[in-house]
Amino acid sequence: MLVATFACSPKSQNSESKTKANVTMELSNKEKVVALLNSFNTGDQTPISYINSQKYIQHNLAVADGLEGFGAVMQNAPEGGFKANVVRSFQDGDYAFAHTEYDFFGPKVGFDVFRFEDGKIVEHWDNLIEVKEPNPSGRTQLDGATEIKDLDKTEANKALVKDFVSTILMKGEMDQVGNFIEGDNYIQHNPGVADGLSGLGAALEAMAKQGITMVYDEVHMVLGEGNFVLTISEGKFGGAHTSYYDLFRLEKGKIVEHWDVIESIPPKSEWKNDNGKF
Repeated sequence: MLVATFACSPKSQNSESKTKANVTMELSNKEKVVALLNSFNTGDQTPISYINSQKYIQHNLAVADGLEGFGAVMQNAPEGGFKANVVRSFQDGDYAFAHTEYDFFGPKVGFDVFRFEDGKIVEHWDNLIEVKEPNPSGRTQLDGATEIKDLDKTEANKALVKDFVSTILMKGEMDQVGNFIEGDNYIQHNPGVADGLSGLGAALEAMAKQGITMVYDEVHMVLGEGNFVLTISEGKFGGAHTSYYDLFRLEKGKIVEHWDVIESIPPKSEWKNDNGKF
Protein backbone atom coordinates (compact mmCIF):
# COMPACT_ATOMS: atom_id res chain seq x y z
CA MET A 1 0.00 0.00 0.00
CA LEU A 2 1.22 3.47 -0.80
CA VAL A 3 1.93 5.50 2.31
CA ALA A 4 2.45 8.87 0.64
CA THR A 5 -0.33 11.34 -0.16
CA PHE A 6 0.07 14.23 -2.53
CA ALA A 7 -1.47 17.68 -2.73
CA CYS A 8 -3.17 18.84 -5.89
CA SER A 9 -1.24 22.09 -6.24
CA PRO A 10 0.59 22.64 -9.57
CA LYS A 11 4.13 21.32 -9.71
CA SER A 12 6.93 21.47 -12.18
CA GLN A 13 7.48 18.52 -14.50
CA ASN A 14 10.72 17.77 -12.68
CA SER A 15 8.91 17.71 -9.35
CA GLU A 16 6.23 15.40 -10.74
CA SER A 17 8.92 13.02 -11.97
CA LYS A 18 10.47 12.95 -8.51
CA THR A 19 7.06 12.29 -6.98
CA LYS A 20 6.43 9.35 -9.32
CA ALA A 21 9.85 7.97 -8.44
CA ASN A 22 9.00 8.24 -4.75
CA VAL A 23 5.70 6.43 -5.31
CA THR A 24 7.57 3.60 -7.03
CA MET A 25 9.91 3.36 -4.05
CA GLU A 26 6.91 3.04 -1.73
CA LEU A 27 5.57 0.00 -3.58
CA SER A 28 6.51 -3.45 -2.32
CA ASN A 29 7.71 -5.98 -4.88
CA LYS A 30 4.37 -7.76 -4.53
CA GLU A 31 2.50 -4.53 -5.29
CA LYS A 32 4.69 -3.96 -8.35
CA VAL A 33 3.76 -7.40 -9.67
CA VAL A 34 0.05 -6.72 -9.15
CA ALA A 35 0.39 -3.33 -10.89
CA LEU A 36 2.23 -4.93 -13.81
CA LEU A 37 -0.44 -7.61 -14.30
CA ASN A 38 -3.25 -5.06 -13.86
CA SER A 39 -1.69 -2.95 -16.62
CA PHE A 40 -3.15 -5.50 -19.04
CA ASN A 41 -6.53 -4.05 -18.08
CA THR A 42 -5.62 -0.37 -17.84
CA GLY A 43 -3.03 0.07 -20.55
CA ASP A 44 -0.90 2.00 -18.03
CA GLN A 45 2.73 1.97 -19.20
CA THR A 46 4.23 2.91 -15.82
CA PRO A 47 4.57 -0.67 -14.48
CA ILE A 48 6.81 -1.58 -17.42
CA SER A 49 9.44 0.53 -15.65
CA TYR A 50 9.46 -2.06 -12.84
CA ILE A 51 11.22 -4.45 -15.26
CA ASN A 52 15.00 -4.13 -15.62
CA SER A 53 15.33 -3.31 -19.31
CA GLN A 54 18.95 -4.52 -19.34
CA LYS A 55 18.25 -7.88 -17.69
CA TYR A 56 14.95 -9.73 -17.98
CA ILE A 57 15.32 -13.51 -18.03
CA GLN A 58 12.24 -15.21 -19.43
CA HIS A 59 11.28 -18.82 -18.58
CA ASN A 60 7.96 -18.89 -20.44
CA LEU A 61 9.20 -20.98 -23.34
CA ALA A 62 6.66 -19.48 -25.75
CA VAL A 63 8.10 -15.98 -25.26
CA ALA A 64 11.46 -14.62 -26.42
CA ASP A 65 13.95 -13.36 -23.86
CA GLY A 66 14.11 -9.80 -22.57
CA LEU A 67 11.73 -6.87 -22.79
CA GLU A 68 11.58 -7.40 -26.54
CA GLY A 69 9.89 -10.75 -26.05
CA PHE A 70 7.41 -9.26 -23.58
CA GLY A 71 6.67 -6.44 -26.03
CA ALA A 72 6.13 -8.87 -28.91
CA VAL A 73 3.46 -10.71 -26.92
CA MET A 74 1.66 -7.46 -26.14
CA GLN A 75 1.77 -6.37 -29.79
CA ASN A 76 0.10 -9.64 -30.82
CA ALA A 77 -2.80 -9.21 -28.39
CA PRO A 78 -6.28 -9.77 -29.84
CA GLU A 79 -8.75 -6.91 -30.24
CA GLY A 80 -9.61 -5.68 -26.77
CA GLY A 81 -6.24 -6.81 -25.43
CA PHE A 82 -5.45 -9.20 -22.60
CA LYS A 83 -7.11 -9.09 -19.18
CA ALA A 84 -5.84 -10.11 -15.76
CA ASN A 85 -7.52 -10.45 -12.38
CA VAL A 86 -5.01 -11.12 -9.60
CA VAL A 87 -6.77 -13.29 -7.01
CA ARG A 88 -3.80 -13.93 -4.70
CA SER A 89 -0.37 -12.33 -4.44
CA PHE A 90 2.58 -13.08 -2.18
CA GLN A 91 6.15 -12.06 -1.45
CA ASP A 92 9.12 -14.11 -0.26
CA GLY A 93 12.43 -12.27 -0.09
CA ASP A 94 13.44 -11.21 -3.61
CA TYR A 95 10.55 -13.19 -5.12
CA ALA A 96 6.92 -12.17 -5.64
CA PHE A 97 4.27 -14.48 -7.06
CA ALA A 98 0.64 -14.26 -8.09
CA HIS A 99 -2.33 -16.53 -8.75
CA THR A 100 -4.27 -14.92 -11.57
CA GLU A 101 -7.34 -15.28 -13.75
CA TYR A 102 -6.47 -14.32 -17.32
CA ASP A 103 -8.20 -13.62 -20.57
CA PHE A 104 -5.18 -14.59 -22.65
CA PHE A 105 -6.31 -16.03 -25.98
CA GLY A 106 -9.26 -17.39 -23.99
CA PRO A 107 -9.96 -17.88 -20.26
CA LYS A 108 -6.86 -19.11 -18.41
CA VAL A 109 -5.58 -19.61 -14.87
CA GLY A 110 -1.93 -18.97 -14.13
CA PHE A 111 0.82 -18.67 -11.58
CA ASP A 112 3.55 -16.08 -12.20
CA VAL A 113 6.79 -15.82 -10.25
CA PHE A 114 9.06 -12.78 -10.51
CA ARG A 115 12.55 -12.31 -9.10
CA PHE A 116 13.73 -8.83 -8.15
CA GLU A 117 17.15 -7.21 -7.92
CA ASP A 118 17.41 -3.69 -6.51
CA GLY A 119 13.65 -3.21 -6.81
CA LYS A 120 13.49 -4.24 -10.48
CA ILE A 121 12.13 -7.44 -12.04
CA VAL A 122 14.96 -9.45 -13.59
CA GLU A 123 13.45 -12.93 -14.03
CA HIS A 124 10.03 -14.52 -14.67
CA TRP A 125 8.58 -18.02 -14.50
CA ASP A 126 4.97 -19.13 -15.03
CA ASN A 127 2.49 -21.93 -15.62
CA LEU A 128 -0.77 -21.41 -17.50
CA ILE A 129 -3.80 -23.62 -18.15
CA GLU A 130 -7.29 -23.28 -19.58
CA VAL A 131 -10.17 -22.63 -17.21
CA LYS A 132 -12.03 -25.88 -16.48
CA GLU A 133 -15.47 -26.71 -15.12
CA PRO A 134 -15.79 -26.90 -11.31
CA ASN A 135 -14.39 -30.09 -9.80
CA PRO A 136 -16.52 -32.91 -8.26
CA SER A 137 -16.78 -30.87 -5.03
CA GLY A 138 -18.02 -27.82 -6.94
CA ARG A 139 -14.83 -25.83 -6.45
CA THR A 140 -13.12 -23.78 -9.14
CA GLN A 141 -9.43 -23.34 -9.89
CA LEU A 142 -9.41 -19.91 -8.23
CA ASP A 143 -12.00 -19.71 -5.45
CA GLY A 144 -11.20 -20.35 -1.79
CA ALA A 145 -9.25 -18.58 0.93
CA THR A 146 -7.14 -15.51 0.19
CA GLU A 147 -6.21 -14.11 3.62
CA ILE A 148 -2.51 -14.22 4.45
CA LYS A 149 -1.76 -14.85 8.13
CA ASP A 150 0.72 -16.67 10.40
CA LEU A 151 3.67 -14.73 8.99
CA ASP A 152 5.81 -16.04 11.83
CA LYS A 153 5.25 -19.59 10.55
CA THR A 154 6.44 -18.97 6.97
CA GLU A 155 9.67 -20.97 7.20
CA ALA A 156 8.08 -23.83 9.14
CA ASN A 157 5.25 -24.06 6.60
CA LYS A 158 7.70 -24.05 3.70
CA ALA A 159 9.67 -26.88 5.32
CA LEU A 160 6.52 -28.94 5.90
CA VAL A 161 5.32 -28.52 2.30
CA LYS A 162 8.76 -29.38 0.92
CA ASP A 163 8.71 -32.55 3.06
CA PHE A 164 5.19 -33.35 1.80
CA VAL A 165 6.22 -33.06 -1.85
CA SER A 166 9.31 -35.18 -1.24
CA THR A 167 7.63 -37.86 0.89
CA ILE A 168 4.21 -38.15 -0.77
CA LEU A 169 4.49 -36.86 -4.32
CA MET A 170 8.05 -37.95 -5.12
CA LYS A 171 8.54 -41.09 -3.01
CA GLY A 172 4.89 -42.15 -2.94
CA GLU A 173 4.92 -42.99 0.79
CA MET A 174 1.15 -42.66 1.13
CA ASP A 175 1.16 -44.25 4.59
CA GLN A 176 2.80 -41.00 5.77
CA VAL A 177 0.12 -38.68 4.36
CA GLY A 178 -1.51 -38.27 7.78
CA ASN A 179 1.58 -36.35 8.89
CA PHE A 180 0.66 -33.63 6.42
CA ILE A 181 -3.11 -33.76 5.83
CA GLU A 182 -5.73 -34.46 8.49
CA GLY A 183 -8.34 -36.88 7.15
CA ASP A 184 -10.90 -35.22 4.92
CA ASN A 185 -10.11 -31.72 6.20
CA TYR A 186 -8.59 -30.92 2.82
CA ILE A 187 -10.11 -28.52 0.28
CA GLN A 188 -9.18 -29.33 -3.31
CA HIS A 189 -9.23 -27.00 -6.34
CA ASN A 190 -7.70 -29.32 -8.94
CA PRO A 191 -10.41 -29.55 -11.64
CA GLY A 192 -10.49 -33.34 -11.58
CA VAL A 193 -10.19 -34.10 -7.87
CA ALA A 194 -12.77 -33.95 -5.07
CA ASP A 195 -12.17 -32.71 -1.54
CA GLY A 196 -10.43 -34.74 1.14
CA LEU A 197 -8.01 -37.62 1.15
CA SER A 198 -10.86 -39.78 -0.13
CA GLY A 199 -11.14 -37.54 -3.20
CA LEU A 200 -7.41 -37.66 -3.81
CA GLY A 201 -7.39 -41.43 -3.45
CA ALA A 202 -10.31 -41.83 -5.86
CA ALA A 203 -8.59 -39.62 -8.46
CA LEU A 204 -5.30 -41.54 -8.20
CA GLU A 205 -7.17 -44.84 -8.51
CA ALA A 206 -9.03 -43.60 -11.60
CA MET A 207 -5.77 -42.47 -13.22
CA ALA A 208 -4.14 -45.81 -12.46
CA LYS A 209 -7.02 -47.66 -14.16
CA GLN A 210 -6.45 -45.51 -17.25
CA GLY A 211 -2.71 -46.11 -17.15
CA ILE A 212 -2.00 -42.44 -16.40
CA THR A 213 0.99 -41.82 -14.16
CA MET A 214 1.85 -38.62 -12.28
CA VAL A 215 5.54 -38.42 -11.41
CA TYR A 216 7.37 -35.69 -9.46
CA ASP A 217 11.12 -35.90 -10.10
CA GLU A 218 12.54 -32.65 -8.68
CA VAL A 219 11.43 -29.62 -6.67
CA HIS A 220 12.97 -26.48 -8.14
CA MET A 221 11.49 -23.79 -5.93
CA VAL A 222 9.64 -23.44 -2.62
CA LEU A 223 8.22 -19.98 -1.92
CA GLY A 224 5.87 -18.86 0.81
CA GLU A 225 4.27 -16.10 2.80
CA GLY A 226 2.64 -17.03 6.08
CA ASN A 227 0.03 -19.75 5.62
CA PHE A 228 0.54 -20.08 1.83
CA VAL A 229 3.35 -22.02 0.14
CA LEU A 230 4.02 -22.46 -3.60
CA THR A 231 6.17 -25.28 -4.97
CA ILE A 232 7.50 -25.50 -8.53
CA SER A 233 8.37 -29.04 -9.55
CA GLU A 234 9.42 -31.01 -12.60
CA GLY A 235 8.22 -34.44 -13.59
CA LYS A 236 6.01 -36.36 -15.98
CA PHE A 237 2.26 -36.57 -16.34
CA GLY A 238 1.00 -39.36 -18.57
CA GLY A 239 4.58 -39.72 -19.80
CA ALA A 240 4.86 -36.09 -20.93
CA HIS A 241 7.54 -33.76 -19.55
CA THR A 242 5.61 -31.58 -17.11
CA SER A 243 5.87 -28.50 -14.90
CA TYR A 244 3.86 -28.62 -11.66
CA TYR A 245 2.91 -25.47 -9.76
CA ASP A 246 1.19 -26.34 -6.46
CA LEU A 247 -0.12 -23.77 -3.99
CA PHE A 248 -0.91 -25.00 -0.47
CA ARG A 249 -2.67 -23.29 2.44
CA LEU A 250 -1.80 -24.47 5.93
CA GLU A 251 -3.44 -24.30 9.34
CA LYS A 252 -1.87 -25.49 12.60
CA GLY A 253 0.89 -27.45 10.89
CA LYS A 254 -1.33 -29.27 8.38
CA ILE A 255 -2.16 -28.73 4.70
CA VAL A 256 -5.84 -27.77 4.42
CA GLU A 257 -6.24 -26.40 0.87
CA HIS A 258 -4.61 -26.91 -2.52
CA TRP A 259 -4.61 -25.25 -5.95
CA ASP A 260 -2.47 -26.22 -8.93
CA VAL A 261 -1.59 -25.50 -12.53
CA ILE A 262 -0.07 -28.40 -14.47
CA GLU A 263 1.53 -27.53 -17.82
CA SER A 264 3.27 -29.73 -20.36
CA ILE A 265 6.76 -28.62 -21.37
CA PRO A 266 7.18 -28.40 -25.17
CA PRO A 267 10.14 -30.00 -26.95
CA LYS A 268 13.24 -27.80 -27.10
CA SER A 269 12.81 -27.32 -30.84
CA GLU A 270 9.75 -25.17 -30.05
CA TRP A 271 11.35 -22.96 -27.37
CA LYS A 272 11.62 -19.23 -28.08
CA ASN A 273 14.36 -18.77 -25.46
CA ASP A 274 17.17 -20.94 -24.10
CA ASN A 275 16.59 -20.32 -20.39
CA GLY A 276 14.64 -23.49 -19.71
CA LYS A 277 11.33 -23.85 -17.85
CA PHE A 278 12.97 -23.78 -14.41
